Amino acid sequence: MNFTGYDTEGFYDELFDADGQPRPGADLLVKRINALPDSELQRRQQAAEKALLNLGITFNVYSDDAQTEKIFPFDIVPRIIQAREWQNIEIGLKQRIRALNLFIDDVYHDQKVLKDGIVPADLVLSAEGFRKPCIGLNPPCGVWCHVTGTDLVRGGDGEYYVLEDNLRCPSGVSYVLENRQIMKRTFPLVFDACSVQPVTDYPIRLLDMLQEMAPSGVRSPVCVVWTPGIYNSAYFEHSYLAQQMGVQLVEGSDLVVHRGEVMMRTTKGLERVDVIYRRIDDDFIDPKVFRADSMLGVPGLMAAYSKGRVALANAPGSGVADDKAVYAYVPEIIKYYLQEDPIINNVPTYACWREDERKYVLENLDKLVVKAVNESGGYGMLIGPHASAAEREEFRRRIIAKPRIYIAQPTLSLSRVPVLMGDHFEGRHVDLRPYILCGDDNIYVMPGGLTRVALKKGSLVVNSSQGGGSKDTWVINSLEGPSPESPLQEQKKEQDQNQMQEDAPC
Repeated sequence: MNFTGYDTEGFYDELFDADGQPRPGADLLVKRINALPDSELQRRQQAAEKALLNLGITFNVYSDDAQTEKIFPFDIVPRIIQAREWQNIEIGLKQRIRALNLFIDDVYHDQKVLKDGIVPADLVLSAEGFRKPCIGLNPPCGVWCHVTGTDLVRGGDGEYYVLEDNLRCPSGVSYVLENRQIMKRTFPLVFDACSVQPVTDYPIRLLDMLQEMAPSGVRSPVCVVWTPGIYNSAYFEHSYLAQQMGVQLVEGSDLVVHRGEVMMRTTKGLERVDVIYRRIDDDFIDPKVFRADSMLGVPGLMAAYSKGRVALANAPGSGVADDKAVYAYVPEIIKYYLQEDPIINNVPTYACWREDERKYVLENLDKLVVKAVNESGGYGMLIGPHASAAEREEFRRRIIAKPRIYIAQPTLSLSRVPVLMGDHFEGRHVDLRPYILCGDDNIYVMPGGLTRVALKKGSLVVNSSQGGGSKDTWVINSLEGPSPESPLQEQKKEQDQNQMQEDAPC
C-alpha cells in the first residue's frame, strides 16, 4: 500500500503540495510508508487501535442515549509541521494568551477596555462566562488562565487562523501524549530520523506551573486534579493527568473547607490542599457563590480562594474571554493591551448583534457557518453550504430572535491530511489544538498539540462527539538525519520496544 493515486482535490494538503510531492520534512515518512509490504500499514493501524483500547483511552458522548464510553478514533499517518513554521505559531499564541489574561484581569477590576469602547460593555457583562462574584479577585501573579487550548485552522491560502479560544477547561491533551507513545512504536526509525520535538514533558511542566501558584510561604505544595466524576466526558484525561503528575484525583465530596483552609479527606485524616487544577465548570465549584443546587462543589471554596488560602487553575471567571462574541474583538484586545498587531489572525467574523452584519448573515446563510457563542463540541452550529433549506430557515428565526448569541464566519477551505480508509488513503479536513501553559514568568506552548480529524467524508466538524478522530502532530526540528532502515530492521526495533514495554515493571 502506498500514496500512489492519492488526490489532494485542490485543497491545501498538510503532507503533499499541489504537485503531489511530499512537503519539506515529510519525505522520510512518505518513503517509509510507500516501502511497506502490502497490508503492513493496516496491521500497524490495527495494532495502534488495540493499544489505545488496552490503555482505556475513551470519552463519553452525552448525546448517546446509552451514555457509553467510546474509543477515541486515531489515524496512523502523522501530521507534519516544520520547526520554522511552528516558531511563528508559538510566538502568536503567546501573544494572544498574554493579551487575554490582561483583558480578563481588566474586566474584573478597572474595566478600562470597556470604558474606552474597545469592546462593548453590554456584550461582556452579558456574557455567560462573566461572573460577578469574581469582580475584585486577584489570582496569583495576576494570571487568570493557566491552561489554554487554542483551536487553529489552516485555510486554502496556507495561512493559520484562530478558530476559537478555550480558556475554561480545555480537554484533549491526554490524547496527544498517548498518540505520541503509539507513534514512536509504530514508526520508530522514521520518528528518530525526523528529530521530532518532544511533548512527553507536558505533565512535568504542568505540575511545575501548579506548584508555582501555591500560596505564599508554602514550601511543598499539595496539588490535586478536581474532576466532576466518572460520567464526565473527559474523565479519562483527568485520571491520566493526575497519575502522570503523581497527584491525587479528587471529587467535590473529597474536599472540605475547614477553618478557612481547603482540606482533602484521606485515610489518615484531613490534609491541606494548596493548588487545585479544576476540570469542573464555574457554575458547580461552590454552591454558596454560584449554583446553589450544585452537588459537585465545595461550600466555602471561593472564600478560601479570595483570601489566598488556595490557588485554582484556571481561575473562576476566565470563561468571559471564552465567549465567541468576545472572540470577535480579540484582534482589538491585542492592540489595546500590547500595542501590537495580531501575529495569528482570527477567522473573519460577522457579529449578528450589529445590524449591518446581521443583515449580511441573513442574506448569505447558504455560504456561512453560524455558531452559537456559548456552545461547544460542534453543537449549536449551522454549516450553510451543507444545510437544508429548512435548517437555514430555522437558524434565520433563531438569529432574528436572539442576535446577541450568534456569530457567523465564511466557510473556510480547511486544510486536509491523508487518512487510512481500508486499503487506500483519502483526504480529510483537520484543525489543530495546541496547549499553552501560562505561569508567572514564562509561557510554554506544547510543540504540535492535538490534530483533530473530520473522519466523515466532506465534513468540516472535527469534534470527537461528532464523529471526529485524531492524529499525532510532529514538529520537525531538522530535515537532516539518517535514512530509515529496511522494513525488517524497523520491524525488529518495533518488536524490541514492545518487548521492553511488556517486561517493564508496573
